[in-house]
Amino acid sequence: MANFAIAQLDEIPGVPCPCGTARRAFAEFGEGLATVHMTTISAEAQTHYHKRMTEIYVVLEGEGFMELDGERIPVRPRSSIFIKPGCRHRAVGNLQCLIVPIPAFDPADEWFD
Repeated sequence: MANFAIAQLDEIPGVPCPCGTARRAFAEFGEGLATVHMTTISAEAQTHYHKRMTEIYVVLEGEGFMELDGERIPVRPRSSIFIKPGCRHRAVGNLQCLIVPIPAFDPADEWFD
């Protein structure tokens, strides 16, 4: 196996997630260290949190807000948000985000109040 992997995010099928629709790459690589998601935020994005995962959001397109533990923070292209485990969060607005979960995304670590 090569010492690298390449993913064409716009060619990966989208799957529903609490934020909208995610195109997830690298779940099969890296021994669970991290994954990367290109996510289109929907109007129905749900507030959620993770007990183990840290997430880094990078806004690629659009303007809106991140709700972080009840506080609304304006975001725009090239805003980057570091979200620690336990932080209740959701993105609000017409946004396209790159999300890096660390360790790798685990659907069992999505929690809702």
